[in-house]
Amino acid sequence: MPPLNPPAPPSRGYLSDGTTVASWLCTRDHKRIALLYLFTITFFFLIGASAAALMRWELTRPNGDLMTSDTYNRLFTLHGVVMVWFFLIPSIPAVLGNFVLPLAIGARDVAFPRLNLASWYIFVCGGLIALYAIVVGGVDTGWTFYTPYSSTYSNSNVMVMATGIFVAGFSSIATGLNFIVTVHKLRAPGLTWFRLPLFVWAIYATSIILVLATPVLAITLALMALERGFGVGIFDPKLGGDPLLFQHLFWFYSHPAVYIMILPGMGVVSELVSCFSRKKIFGYKVMAFSILSIAGLGFLVWGHHMFVSSQSVYAGVVFSLLSFLVSVPSAIKVFNWIATLHRGSITFGTPLLYALGFLALFTIGGLTGIFLATLAVDVHLHDTYFVIAHFHYIMVGGGVMAYMGGIHYWWPKISGRMFPEGWARFSAVTIFVGFNLTFFPQFLLGYLGMPRRYHIYPAEFQTLNVISSAGAAVLAVGYLVPLCYLTWSFFHGKDAGPNPWNATGLEWQTPSPPPSHNFEQTPVVTRPPYDYPPL
Repeated sequence: MPPLNPPAPPSRGYLSDGTTVASWLCTRDHKRIALLYLFTITFFFLIGASAAALMRWELTRPNGDLMTSDTYNRLFTLHGVVMVWFFLIPSIPAVLGNFVLPLAIGARDVAFPRLNLASWYIFVCGGLIALYAIVVGGVDTGWTFYTPYSSTYSNSNVMVMATGIFVAGFSSIATGLNFIVTVHKLRAPGLTWFRLPLFVWAIYATSIILVLATPVLAITLALMALERGFGVGIFDPKLGGDPLLFQHLFWFYSHPAVYIMILPGMGVVSELVSCFSRKKIFGYKVMAFSILSIAGLGFLVWGHHMFVSSQSVYAGVVFSLLSFLVSVPSAIKVFNWIATLHRGSITFGTPLLYALGFLALFTIGGLTGIFLATLAVDVHLHDTYFVIAHFHYIMVGGGVMAYMGGIHYWWPKISGRMFPEGWARFSAVTIFVGFNLTFFPQFLLGYLGMPRRYHIYPAEFQTLNVISSAGAAVLAVGYLVPLCYLTWSFFHGKDAGPNPWNATGLEWQTPSPPPSHNFEQTPVVTRPPYDYPPL
């Protein structure tokens, strides 16, 4: 006979507090808003990845016989715009930042819950406008929108797409402002600045960049609209404008935007390395200051994108030296992560596999960035596939690997369930192998002189392009597998318990999934971060 009083099923925390669509769309709970962002950016990721798959399919043959040049132009613009502004920039801050930040500092929510929900709606509105531009024909300017082509001559849907990005930028500004105030005002008693987890430091530094840099992009797009709509001479030389001005403004935003994508990943990797080696972070204060210095120096290196764009040689030398300088705090972080792992009690869980993949790929991306920061070398490599490979090793190999590691690390807290470890390790290894097969041949293509953005190329480049496209197929499998098993585990996974990793952060001192109010009592912090017992 079944027991008269069967045990109650495990609590589903914030997931159980109203399950209607309206309860989700009107929520002010930072955890639910994080999941809304998760669903949204996953949708955009699938769109951007589909465009990449079509491009790699086209590049398997040198004659460009699958689509026209104009279609290819619109396809890589779609890929760049969607992946940069609607996936990479919001992925870690909007998803993991929203979910983890208040928990990690012992707060019940972010400082402005209504603004947090509004930022998601603004992001969705911007995304829908961008999707409309894609559906009605797309844009052929490239994701950088270089003038005067974009502001005067292109007959594609430039202003519709630019409006979508313009609107989405306000979501970034609101999110950054919210996180800054949250960190300053809502930390638990005893949680001093140098007791903050490095993930919080990274989100804080990223938020500063979001608030300071994003308005520059908005102004740039507004000036482009003014020239395109009213013929005011700003960038077009025929109207008395200066096209180099657009590049200065665009890259003044877009290079700090690189750190919007990668700094949060550095924070995630710090959490994973410490937890799975059971050691304190080596050089914690140096790591915290290096995060802030990366954010500051990131505003000073935009000119290395313009070495061949007629800026003065003296400016090029200054930007080259500054670009070398910004690599120093990044290198410090790599050395400190390795030192943390040294002689640690390492457990090769899935999150650590992603962190190790991040270390390898980010290091390759950083080293190749030094090539591009060298004036003489950049003249040869500029606008070749070498730049494509470098960018993807940083953004995808770094940012996406960290995002996947963070999703797996905090998935038990998000869902209250464990994922199947075997499938998760398989996907981590598959992504690492597929990524290198996809993008390492592109370093060779770029060195040999194949320009980016071309779908017709000399036949001698075909072998490397076929290898790259085959790697993209492997990479696609690696990304689709987690989508399947994480969805399955959300409903059927083993109960995770409050702290399956035996981690030290405040977020692990609350049930999984957390209740709506996060903590029954506000925690009091008395110990430094990463206070694992000595080995």
